[in-house]
Amino acid sequence: MSAVWRASRSAVRRRRVQTFVIGLVVLLSTTTIVVALALLEASSAPFDRAFARQQGPHAIAVYDPAKVTDVQLTGQRTGVAAAAGPFGQVTLDLTEGGGPGPQGPLTVVGRADQDGSVDRLNLWQGRWPTALGEIVLNQPEPGADSRGFPPDSGEVTLGGKRYTVVGRAHSLSQTADAWVSPEQMTALHPTSVQMLYRFTGDVSTKSAVHADLAAVTAGLPAGALIAAQPYLVVKEKAASDIGVYVPFLATFGILGLIVAVVIVGNVVSGAVVSSFRHIGILKALGFTPRQVVAVYLVMVSVPALIGCVLGTVAGTLAAQPLLSDGFAGLGLDVGINVGVWIWVAGLVGVPTLVALAAFVPAVRAHRLSAAEAISAGSSPRTGHGTRIQRRLASVRLSRPVTLGLGLPFARPGRTVFTVVAVLLGVTTVTFATGLADTLTRISTIEDRASGQIGVRPSDGRTRIAPEGQLPPTGPQATTTRTDAQVEQLLRGLPDVARVTPVFRLPVPTIGQTQPLTVNFVRGDYSSMGYQDELTAGRWMTRVHETVVPSGLMRERGLNVGDNLTLELGGRRTVVTVIGETMDGAAGPPGMFVDWRVLTELAPDRAVKPHEVYYQVQLKRGGDVADYVAAVKAADPAIDAWDTSQLSDFAVTVIGFSSVLSLLLSIVAALGVFNTVVLNVRERRRDLGMLKSIGMTPRQVVTMVLTSMAVVGAAGGVLGIPLGIVAHRYIVPTAADAAQVAIPHSVLEVWQAPTLALMALAGVVIAILGALVPARSAARLRIAEVLHNE
Repeated sequence: MSAVWRASRSAVRRRRVQTFVIGLVVLLSTTTIVVALALLEASSAPFDRAFARQQGPHAIAVYDPAKVTDVQLTGQRTGVAAAAGPFGQVTLDLTEGGGPGPQGPLTVVGRADQDGSVDRLNLWQGRWPTALGEIVLNQPEPGADSRGFPPDSGEVTLGGKRYTVVGRAHSLSQTADAWVSPEQMTALHPTSVQMLYRFTGDVSTKSAVHADLAAVTAGLPAGALIAAQPYLVVKEKAASDIGVYVPFLATFGILGLIVAVVIVGNVVSGAVVSSFRHIGILKALGFTPRQVVAVYLVMVSVPALIGCVLGTVAGTLAAQPLLSDGFAGLGLDVGINVGVWIWVAGLVGVPTLVALAAFVPAVRAHRLSAAEAISAGSSPRTGHGTRIQRRLASVRLSRPVTLGLGLPFARPGRTVFTVVAVLLGVTTVTFATGLADTLTRISTIEDRASGQIGVRPSDGRTRIAPEGQLPPTGPQATTTRTDAQVEQLLRGLPDVARVTPVFRLPVPTIGQTQPLTVNFVRGDYSSMGYQDELTAGRWMTRVHETVVPSGLMRERGLNVGDNLTLELGGRRTVVTVIGETMDGAAGPPGMFVDWRVLTELAPDRAVKPHEVYYQVQLKRGGDVADYVAAVKAADPAIDAWDTSQLSDFAVTVIGFSSVLSLLLSIVAALGVFNTVVLNVRERRRDLGMLKSIGMTPRQVVTMVLTSMAVVGAAGGVLGIPLGIVAHRYIVPTAADAAQVAIPHSVLEVWQAPTLALMALAGVVIAILGALVPARSAARLRIAEVLHNE
């Protein structure tokens, strides 16, 4: 065994470049594998993991306190693993301080703290309410910039009473909209009590949860149970939000795994194959076939072990911010981490892969005699390569170019592996480029429709920007202008082109169990660019027409051509659905209806300025910052901000796709680097002969780079269609997972210049990987090479 170790250690020291390449490739490949597995794990049941960590209730049950006592509720334990409550519950109308958009009823629950055996709340800001007049709001934890959330010292008006917001917590199960102390709830005279249950039995379906709940409520007085909700209702809603990320995460994860496995197999097996001559010498010195196999397994394992340890750590560090950013704002605020099994895959799986990649060619060498091994390792097979090079000699190209064109055919197996590596790198780059272009187009369409500037007058209390925008700062004043006067002010400022006021209101609709959120619009909405967001039908041209977001269309089972009867204050009017628009459309979410319909339904309603969101577009060349400053100078009580920015989702997806594309491209380039290093080592004698008959160092570099440019071009030509197919399939799949529709135009991102750049991507990857060993080959000394031979 000592002889095996000495021979292995000697090979590691003597072949420093090969050892470094193996270690570096394994390091980056392990990093890629860890990131890929982390993405795949994150895309698999993230809600379930977050739900388990928060000890979410399988059922939320609401009881009538007049028909059942607390003792009866806490005594019901059939099939219950854990329970929390009873908590007093009341529904209060939110009239002020809740932010932009419609005001409405909130479910308020009295709890002593945020912990417990069920529904452990994530109190991510402030503290729990302990005194009268204090409240905690249910909101998911935002990103580091806290955009779209009120200031820390906010107030809300519920049921006509002012409450100080002392904290913000999040319940993944949405057990309440807000929480107060039990003493505060007693003062509110709760109309119901809430119990939260975790069951021991089957909870995989709604019917199973209802069956478990029926067992708990058996024996209670009739009518005691007012309402119940299984956790699967919330899970389905969360799945539509999370699902949009899953196709992207899974795609990059699978590509990363394939690239890493291919590169590791190519590098390690190539290292052993290129050492056949050395293997023959070891056999001639008396090493047994098993000892020879052991020498090369140890030789590749030493740098591989170092690389996989460093790669596992690097992959964990790289994956964590990708996961955190990818799921920020989705309510999964308990954190998503790299699992232990992924560490095992990196620290055990990768070395196993390396050992298998080395074992197969080592066993082949095991069967060869010393003479056969030395002969096999002296030079690569010349049959196919020689014939092709002879045919290329007749082509009117320089001799270094024709020689380079024929080199890939000398080792067809190694060339195929290298082409596959470049192909997958180009596929990733193509998919990521198309994805970034699509998301940028969506953002551009939304920006044009929503205007460049958002404006909302303050109500004199809490000042909040619409979701995704920075909260406004400055004194909290109340404008003295009316809604019409605010619009007149905005139109009178320099460089303004279009202004569209939007008033959002939930309106009861005949035949619908819940009110529909309606955006009443006036002004220049016909020319704001909303038409670009249409996914079906057309935009509004008449008063009694409406365009509905795709998510709302699916949720309410609507179709283009349907009639909706809106009812407000005893008056009714019928509007026709004539178009479907992309979700995330201009302004707040909801269906779009002409403002004159509001006048028909509520002619006496006086709309307050702070209830209206104004969208402003400037003339070409207009300066957004100057306009925002002009608005604030004209009336400090009117908030204005720049709305032209990529969404958090677009930034996140483009970010991790760019990181993964760069990582996979580097790994692919290393595969090319390894191929060139092995080719140069095997053809040292040929290179010495060529240089002895007059080939210059520049011609050597040209020959080597040409050989890899062919490989890169082949990988590029094959990788581009795969990237386009992935883009055309994954993007609509992500939209379907989010239960939204997107315009077909955002998928038409492939133009001739873009495709030309993608074709060059494979060549660039190959040349970058080949450049260093090509220059090394050019510096070979003729006398040294021929003397060694």
